[in-house]
Amino acid sequence: MGCKADIDILRSGAGESAGGGVHSAEYDSLVPPLTLNRRGFLATSLAVGFAAAAGPVAAQTAIETDSDGLKAGEVRIPVQGGSLPAYRAMPEGDTPAPVVLVVQEIFGVHEYIQDVCRRLAKEGYMAIAPELYVRQGDPKRYTEIPRLLSEVVNKVPDQQVMADLDAAVAWAGQNGGNVNRLGITGFCWGGRIVWLYAAHNPRLKAGVAWYGRLAGEADELRPKHPIDVVKDINAPVLALYGENDSGIPLDTVDKMKAALAKGSDAAKASEFVVYPGAPHAFHADYRPSYREEAAKDGWQRAIAWFDKYLA
Repeated sequence: MGCKADIDILRSGAGESAGGGVHSAEYDSLVPPLTLNRRGFLATSLAVGFAAAAGPVAAQTAIETDSDGLKAGEVRIPVQGGSLPAYRAMPEGDTPAPVVLVVQEIFGVHEYIQDVCRRLAKEGYMAIAPELYVRQGDPKRYTEIPRLLSEVVNKVPDQQVMADLDAAVAWAGQNGGNVNRLGITGFCWGGRIVWLYAAHNPRLKAGVAWYGRLAGEADELRPKHPIDVVKDINAPVLALYGENDSGIPLDTVDKMKAALAKGSDAAKASEFVVYPGAPHAFHADYRPSYREEAAKDGWQRAIAWFDKYLA
């Protein structure tokens, strides 16, 4: 199962690409050919600009954060059999910064996710966003959400993601990050991962999940969903969701709240905020789904959450 809400956005027209949503030979010709190393890792770099599959950029609302006073750019994270490209942003200076993992939408680590990293760095954090699809495919090659989901996203195992995030933490600890003050945030596909990682890593201190799916059918690649792991949650999660999210029914939010109330101490300390009238991806300032009031309030709450638990 992928991110159903993004398919709904595509069908409504808000997620169509500039070329009308058609994956064309002309577009393929503009993208370097895929190459793999002998372990199956894509020889690729992070996206420049915004993901084509996300549709035309809403330039009037897209936020641009500069890198003044920051160390920011692409890095490589060693993992078993290869390496992951990742975007890292952190304050300049020698003082180890608290670490926040940033987990991508279905569109990979494109400009929006990179900008989120810079925003977190401006708040004093080392933000690091590894490209978690590097073994399965290259998101920037796609102009259609359904193809991106079926050919790349839905082939990514949760176990692989947990291991890659662990590798990102290890890299951060060796490169100026204070991993004793560790947080995670993620959007859409990444919002679901926040919950899973909170149950996976006992060193985690806090998480912020933006509209991540909470329940669903289990399969070989996704054996559990957030509602299945509440008893194992190691860190409190701030959950930021939209009332009108067509892919995440409010009854699953209610079920998750009830499960958290019976879960671990960290699960009981978790909180939900559901924004009236907000759709899926209300924080994505470069898309028509953006809702400024909810996005700004959610961001302020997220920073306060990290300041509280990572101080």
